[in-house]
Amino acid sequence: MRVVHIVEALGGGVYTYFKDLTNFFGNEAENLDLQTTVIYSAKRKEIDPKNIERDFSSKIALIEVDMEKELSLIKDLKATLKLRKVLKELNPDVIHLHSSKAGVIGRWANFTLFSNKKVFYTPHGYAFIRQDISASKQKLYKFIEKYTQLFFGGTTIACGDTEYEIAKSLGKAELVRNGVNFNILEPFYKPVINTRLKIGVVGRITAQKNPKLFNDIALLYPQHDFVWIGDGELRHLLTAENIHISGWFVDNLELLPQLNELDIYLQTSLWEGLPIAVLEAMALRKPILATNVIGNKDIVIPGVSGFLFDKIEDIDPLMKQLEDKTSRLNMGQQAYEQCKRDFNKDLNFFKLISIYKQ
Repeated sequence: MRVVHIVEALGGGVYTYFKDLTNFFGNEAENLDLQTTVIYSAKRKEIDPKNIERDFSSKIALIEVDMEKELSLIKDLKATLKLRKVLKELNPDVIHLHSSKAGVIGRWANFTLFSNKKVFYTPHGYAFIRQDISASKQKLYKFIEKYTQLFFGGTTIACGDTEYEIAKSLGKAELVRNGVNFNILEPFYKPVINTRLKIGVVGRITAQKNPKLFNDIALLYPQHDFVWIGDGELRHLLTAENIHISGWFVDNLELLPQLNELDIYLQTSLWEGLPIAVLEAMALRKPILATNVIGNKDIVIPGVSGFLFDKIEDIDPLMKQLEDKTSRLNMGQQAYEQCKRDFNKDLNFFKLISIYKQ
């Protein structure tokens, strides 16, 4: 079976997802009679194109095609024509599209071939749930999603439960949750001994991650240390004296020891698909304190693996529970067990293959 993945949003958690996907599909190719190709765009700021061949399995074919994140009629048309040409040459049995942009132009390209390929689409966070764009643009993106699904078809494979509910309202849908690689993560776990509580997050410092809220929370708790593992264009919003910004890491594995040093993982994002960094924190036995938004609420079981909050005023009683060592460690252990049960990438990738073969 020939499978082609097309991805525009190759950055952040999606990059980790594809790193795991290419290694899994590369290693299982012979057993499962799979031939996998990844068509990708390397234009996102947060990735170094030189790292892609290093991080992705050598058993997977890689083809670069320029795709733009934002709407651009001329550039989108060029990308569609290029994808059409590549798909015609590859003649896959299955096309799996990742991110909103690839979901649209990939289906356009396939439609012009008048083929009967199996087409799947994973939004990794619908573009119309973004909180950094106007209401009119949200409506436009939702219109495009709805009618692309209606006219060009395909099955949406949601990466999280809320995304699945949205997908079902638009058309045919399946649920395959994001997952993490426990074989890689577990060797990095060591019991944490900090004299001051260390609270942190992993990610690019962007509007989506809401660094202002992270900073406001740090100002409320000057007795604790806060860490932003990453960097980004909005780092100037992190002004609290008890915040440390780590900067970028060449290799994702280099950040895992810093992630393990945290006592609490704090996710202040405005929206998500299903955040892999949160799953990695859970796999390292960190309790989660997160905003009650799409993606976060699909992971955290309140009072079990962490807490969700709607506004900053809600945090204090939750923080008091997490400041208690026994409570914090218990939640961290339950986070680990929940993650291993529901977000194991190998089990979830096998489910993905079964959907391809239906």
